[in-house]
Amino acid sequence: MQIKLNLNIFIFLVIFLLTRQIEIYGILMLFAVIHEFTHMLVGILLGLKPKTFTIMPLGFSIGFEVDYIDYNKKVREGTFLCIKKIIIALAGPIMNFAFVIFFLLVNTTFLGIDRYLVVYSNLLIGIFNCIPLYPLDGGRVVKNILHIKYGLEEAEKWNHIISHMTIAILTAVVSIVILYIRNIAILFILAYLWGLFLIESKKYRSKKKIYEALDKIKNQKVVEIK
Repeated sequence: MQIKLNLNIFIFLVIFLLTRQIEIYGILMLFAVIHEFTHMLVGILLGLKPKTFTIMPLGFSIGFEVDYIDYNKKVREGTFLCIKKIIIALAGPIMNFAFVIFFLLVNTTFLGIDRYLVVYSNLLIGIFNCIPLYPLDGGRVVKNILHIKYGLEEAEKWNHIISHMTIAILTAVVSIVILYIRNIAILFILAYLWGLFLIESKKYRSKKKIYEALDKIKNQKVVEIK
């Protein structure tokens, strides 16, 4: 398994240090590790092999080895793989919300961390990852549900549209929140989400060109047969 480091993490460390929120950032990263290892454990239990482990500014990311021939061409195998990926994506936030419920009910600490900080951190990570913005967990769930129902090409098109709407709404909400809270860290988190969105948009445009080229080839073959 390859381990990768996103160098932007150091920028975020400086930002949270300057805003005197380095403690909460450290706690968030701790539970982000637990969140991601939950993804990995569930993936292994479902028969997938971990391929990459990426350390990112706002958490971590696990990548699994996938047989894209089955994923794209065989309907039955592709559906099973989509279901597995939905379960894996949901596993992380479910673990975070389980932490929230447990520490709300039980008056104890976690590795010396106050239970209210544990609740706050896990609630933040769980909600953040449920945002329907690909490649966050919420976006992955949406994409795989659409894949099962409409196929890969339509799923990627609609997932891009949903991500576009989500980032627009988040930008509007965060802009209003910053006026009242005046926390620069929130602004950088939004910038990070915009970065994810722009990267995925670039990938989508490249895939769209491939789909369009394949459609032209199919149409030419149909004309030749006629």
